[in-house]
Amino acid sequence: MEWTREQRYKKYSDWDAATLLQLQAQAATSKYQMHYHMHPLSGLMNDPNGFSYYNGEYHLFCQSYPFGPVHGLKSWTHYASDDLVHWHYLGQAINPDMDKDNAGAYSGSAMAHDGKLLLMYTGNHRDADWTRIPYQIIAEMDQDNHITKKDEATILPPDHVTEHFRDPQLFEHDDKFYVILGAQDKKTKTGQIDVYESTDLIHWHENGYLSLPNEMGYMIECPNLVFINGQPVLIFCPQGLDKSITNYDNVYPNMYLIGKDIDLSSAKFSPAQLAPINLDDGFDVYATQAFNAPDGTAYAISWVGLPDSTYPPTDQEGWANCYSQVKQLEIKDGQLYQHPVPAMRNLRYNEVSITNKKIISSDAKRQYELKLKIAAGQSSSLHLSDLILNFNTSSDAHLTVDRSHGPAINPDYGATRTISLGDNQDLDLDIFIDGSLCEIFINNGRHVMTLRFFSKSNTTISFDQNINYTGKLWDMHSIL
Repeated sequence: MEWTREQRYKKYSDWDAATLLQLQAQAATSKYQMHYHMHPLSGLMNDPNGFSYYNGEYHLFCQSYPFGPVHGLKSWTHYASDDLVHWHYLGQAINPDMDKDNAGAYSGSAMAHDGKLLLMYTGNHRDADWTRIPYQIIAEMDQDNHITKKDEATILPPDHVTEHFRDPQLFEHDDKFYVILGAQDKKTKTGQIDVYESTDLIHWHENGYLSLPNEMGYMIECPNLVFINGQPVLIFCPQGLDKSITNYDNVYPNMYLIGKDIDLSSAKFSPAQLAPINLDDGFDVYATQAFNAPDGTAYAISWVGLPDSTYPPTDQEGWANCYSQVKQLEIKDGQLYQHPVPAMRNLRYNEVSITNKKIISSDAKRQYELKLKIAAGQSSSLHLSDLILNFNTSSDAHLTVDRSHGPAINPDYGATRTISLGDNQDLDLDIFIDGSLCEIFINNGRHVMTLRFFSKSNTTISFDQNINYTGKLWDMHSIL
């Protein structure tokens, strides 16, 4: 189906209930659907937004377009959780229902303040000539989850940026309020992170572009700043980044920089390394949103989908994309590690211990977790139905994920991803399979590889030869 602009931006009230119910049924009954990850009730799931802690619960807002697997008139839906794993749906949160967001409620963040949860997002306004004006808007949510939008824009686009000015992260630091925004400089057409400061959340001062160690392409999306044991960590999505700075295979990467320190009042960021690092070494992670919980712990969740990309098996069913599981962030040996949150273990059941078996399971379900410790000095392949993990734990140690044996997914960007490993060292894998989603935590979260794959059946787990390893396999409960 070819979607016209008129269709994509039709008001929600102009859609009939029967269409929405049909789309919801298609998504719910899909053999590719996820059951212990966040997924769309219908249509398109886009960036995670407003990830926060408020009123005794974690909150997560999902940018979505419920009427098809395409980018159209975006809104926010609302979920809450007490353990970062089980999420309950709280309905529509921010609808594109005023002039300043007449073409969609775009990405943003949340911050608890004075008994309210402040939701800051980009209102995508289009005038009669379809010229875009991005407005940064703050809404308030009370303890009954009632949201009030403010009609006035908090931050207007400055003269020196193009229309690409979006994705605000609102937070408090050193007794002041800050917003960082993805931006494109009008003169140089380069990607920037613009820093704003306020003492009252009403009057904002632009402190300038955050100093970065390299030119970061033509646009930066979804900038997030968190602190891990006092160190600033900048997570962002540079578009058009020169691959000589950091190599990547996806159409657009999601990257991070660990900092030595940061001075937001002067927009100075001192990185611990010059080149950004891929946050995820798989195929499909983008628009990661991270925040610091009240106890200081840094958590992150990612959109498993990419701009300018399609996923035909589910697009044809009228739904698209999902989210990663929530990951706890740690800095170790100067690198960012990502770990499943403890409550993920509560989903496990039917535990099976495995040692050196060639066939781990010939009838695995579509929802499982597989933990393996593979001894050093070996080379083999692990088959997860059509998905293949080729590994070498001797010299020239590496791990390659190959999804070429199933339906082609964005083939212009390749069907394999490879990471280097330490030579002659054991390999630890923690693999989560959920319908058409795979997340692989490597060596206790030193690397994560996330991807979609579309096997007709996820039934067989086996090595291509006998090898030396130990492991455990669990089925996983659903969360929704």
